Amino acid sequence: METGGENEIWPDGGVMHGGTLGPISSPCTSATEFRFENFQLFQALRFALEEINKNAEILPNITLGFRAYDTCSLLQYDLEGALQMLTGLDRHIPNYRCLTGVPLSSIIGSSISANSALLASVLGIYKFPQISHFSASAILSDHIRFPSFFRTVPSDIFQSKGLAHLVVYFRWTWVGLVAADNDYGQLGVQLLLQEIVKAGACVAFSENILTSYPDRNAPHIVKTIKTSTAKVVIVYGTSLDLVPILNEMAKQNVTGKVLVANAGWSTSTVVSSEKFSALLSGTIGLAIQSGTIPGLKQFLNTINPSMSLGRAWTKIFWELTFNCRFISDKNETGSLDTNVKECSGSENLESLQNAYNDVSHLRPTYGMYTAVLVLANALRDLNNCKKGEGPFSKRLCNLLTIIFFSVLQLLYYIKNVRFRLNSGKEVYFDENGDPPAVYDIVNWQLSPSGDIKFVKVGSYDMAAPPGNIFTMNTSSIRWSSGETQVPMSVCSQRCQPGFWKAARRGEPVCCYDCVPCPQGEISNQTDSFTCIKCPWDMWPNPEKSSCLPKPIEYLSYEEPLGTTLACTSTISSLVPVIILKLFVHFKVTPIVKANNYSLSCLLLLSLSFCFLCSLMFIGSPKSENCLVRQAAFGMVFSLCVSCILAKTIMVVFAFMATKPDSNLKKWTSPWVSYMIISICLLLQLILCITWLSLEAPFPEQNIETQPRLIILQCNEGSPTAFWCMLGYLGLLATISFVVAFLARRLPDSFNEAKYITFSMLAFLSVWVSYIPASLSSQGKYTVAMEVFAILASSWAIVLCMFVPKCFIILFRPSMNSREYVMKKGQNMK
Repeated sequence: METGGENEIWPDGGVMHGGTLGPISSPCTSATEFRFENFQLFQALRFALEEINKNAEILPNITLGFRAYDTCSLLQYDLEGALQMLTGLDRHIPNYRCLTGVPLSSIIGSSISANSALLASVLGIYKFPQISHFSASAILSDHIRFPSFFRTVPSDIFQSKGLAHLVVYFRWTWVGLVAADNDYGQLGVQLLLQEIVKAGACVAFSENILTSYPDRNAPHIVKTIKTSTAKVVIVYGTSLDLVPILNEMAKQNVTGKVLVANAGWSTSTVVSSEKFSALLSGTIGLAIQSGTIPGLKQFLNTINPSMSLGRAWTKIFWELTFNCRFISDKNETGSLDTNVKECSGSENLESLQNAYNDVSHLRPTYGMYTAVLVLANALRDLNNCKKGEGPFSKRLCNLLTIIFFSVLQLLYYIKNVRFRLNSGKEVYFDENGDPPAVYDIVNWQLSPSGDIKFVKVGSYDMAAPPGNIFTMNTSSIRWSSGETQVPMSVCSQRCQPGFWKAARRGEPVCCYDCVPCPQGEISNQTDSFTCIKCPWDMWPNPEKSSCLPKPIEYLSYEEPLGTTLACTSTISSLVPVIILKLFVHFKVTPIVKANNYSLSCLLLLSLSFCFLCSLMFIGSPKSENCLVRQAAFGMVFSLCVSCILAKTIMVVFAFMATKPDSNLKKWTSPWVSYMIISICLLLQLILCITWLSLEAPFPEQNIETQPRLIILQCNEGSPTAFWCMLGYLGLLATISFVVAFLARRLPDSFNEAKYITFSMLAFLSVWVSYIPASLSSQGKYTVAMEVFAILASSWAIVLCMFVPKCFIILFRPSMNSREYVMKKGQNMK
C-alpha cells in the first residue's frame, strides 16, 4: 500500500463493519513497492477508528467503518478508486451513485498533490468532502476551484516562506533550485523563488527534474550542481523525484554541497539509506510537524498474518520484516531462495525496530490520524445539532438523519470543526481549508552506526507570537562530516565595515565587489550598500568603520617644534639687549659715535621686539592674538627697516655734506632720520588700521586644507592687506639695499653701508624664500615658517650689522681709537 491510497469512512447505524480491501491485485502490490511507512498509515487508520468507536462521547450508537484502496501512487488508480467509491459498486460508473445502506461520508487522500488536485476537481462537483493527509501544493488552497477539499498539512505557501526564512537565517545568499516538473514542484519552486528574492538572496541556477525522462535529466542537473559556486541546493519534490539525482551525484562524486529539503522528502526513509548517507549528511529542511499517538505502538505490534483485514498486505509486511516466507499459501514476496526460513505467523514484532513500529516522530501518520478525528468530530457536531438551533435555513439541523445525511451539511461542519488533540494542538481550517502552518526543522545526522537520523533542531510556527515564529537550536545542528560551523554559500564574500557593495554589471544583486569607502566616509555595518559621511568635526578611523573626533592642530608651546621656536625667540631677543648695553657702555668710542648712536639703540630695541613678536604666532589662536599679531609684526619690522633706511640715507647725506658748497649739511641733522622713520611707520600704520577696520583677522577652524585635521588658525581676513603689508616691508628693505649698495664704497672709517647691504640682502632673501615656502606648507607648518622667517631675518640684521662692530669693540680695541680713525682718514685722503 502506498501513501496515496484513498480511504473511505462512513457511519453505520450501530453495526461495526470490517474493512473491505481492494483491489489487492494491483501491479504495485509486491515486495519491491511495499513501504513500511505506508503500512503504518493503514494501521493508524484502523487504530483511530477503534478509538472513536470505543468512545461513547463522540458518536454514541454509531460505528464508523472504512474501505481502503491501494493506488500505487498512480493517478489512474486514484481516480478509479474514488469513482468506484462514489458509485458504490465494484466497478466505477461516472455520474451514478448506486450505494445503498450506509452513506459514504468522505474520502481521505491522496498524499500526492497532483493526484489530489484531480480528485478534488471531480469531488468538488458533488461537494463531496475530501481530506488529504499529505498533499501540500499551494494550488489546493483555491477553495473556489476545490470547494470540498481540506487537508491536515500546511499549504506550500507557508513552506516556501519557511524555506526562504531558513536561507536567510543561515545567511545563504547564493542558492540553487531543483524541482520536479509537475504542478507540485513548479508551483512550489515559484513561490520559493519569490520568497528568496524578497528576502534578499539570489538564485544561482534553477533546474527541473524531468519526470518524463528515464534518467530524470539527472546528468545535466548534477553537472550544474557540481560546477556552480552555490554550496546550498534546495530540492523541491518528493523522495521518488530525488533518487535519480542522488544516484547521479554519487556517480559524479559531488561533495561539499548542502541539500535543503522541502516537506516532501525531508523525513523520507526512501533516500535516507546507507547508500546516500555521505551525500545527505548535514541536510536540513522543513518537515510536517511530528506528533505522538498514545497507544499506537502497542496497536501496531498486535497485528498478525491471521487477520482477515488486509491479509495480503500483512503477509508481505511479515515476510519482509522477518525475512521469511509463508509455505502454506502463495509466497507474497516472490522469493525463490530455498534457504529462507518459513514464517510461522507467531514472530514477535515487539523485538524489532523499523519504519513500521517507529512512532517517535509521526508525520504523515499523524496527519492521517488527525484527518480521521476531523471527520469524527464533524459527524459528532452534525449528530448533536438541536432542532431549532441548527446553522441551516430556518435554523434547521440535519434534514434527514445521521444515517442518511446531505454531504453539503457534513461539509459545513468540516469547515467549522474545532477541537484539541491529546498534545494540546488545536485543529481547525481557515477559509481555504488549510490548517495552521506548523513545521519542524530537521537536520540529517549520521549516527555512530552509520544510519541517518532526523534530528529536530527548530520549528516554524505561523500561529506562534511574532517573536517565536522561527526558532532554531543552532548548537544541535551537524553539517557534513559532523561539522558545527555553518557552511557559506555566497556569490561574493561579505563586505566588512569600511566597504560598500558595488553591483557587478549584468549579474544578480548578490554578486558584487567590495569597494573601500571614499575619503571622509564610513560604513559601520556588514554588507552596507552605501557609505556615510562623517560629521565635519570627525574623521574615519583607519578601518573606516567609525568616525573619530578629528585631532586639533596648531603650533603649540608643548610640542617640540613650538618649544624650540619659543626658546629661540626668547633667547634671541636678549642678544640685541646685550648689544645695546655694550653700545651704551662704549657710547663715547669712535665706532659707536660714527654709526649714529641713537639710531643704533632704536634699531637694537626694535630687533629685540622683532624676536619677541614671533611668540604671538605660537599657541592656540585667540581672537586678540589673531587681531594684533600680523599688525604688530608689520609695525615692529617697519620700525626696524625704517631705522636701517634712515641710517643708510644719513650716511649718504653725511658724505655729500663734506663737499664744498654743499647745501645738504642741514639734512644731516638727527631730526631728518627721525622724520624718515616716522613717515615710514605712519604709512604702515595707516595700512594696518585700514586692514583691521575693514577685514580684521579672526580665529577659524580650517578643515579644508587637511580633511583629517581641524587646524586652528588665524584667518588673515584680507589676504591682499597681508601681502600689501609684507610688500611694504619688502619695499623699504629694497630701498635700503639699493641705497646702501650704491654707498658701499664711500670713504669712511666706519662705513656702515656695506654692512647694511649684506643685512638687507639677507633680509630680502629670507622673505622672498618665505613666499613659496608658506604657500606650499599647511597648517601649523605655515605658522612655523613665518616664525622662522621672522627669526632668520632678524638674525640676518643682527649678524650683518652689529656683530662686526661688537667684535671690534671687544676684541680689537685698537681699531676703536681716535688715533686709528685719524690715521685711516689720512690714508684715505
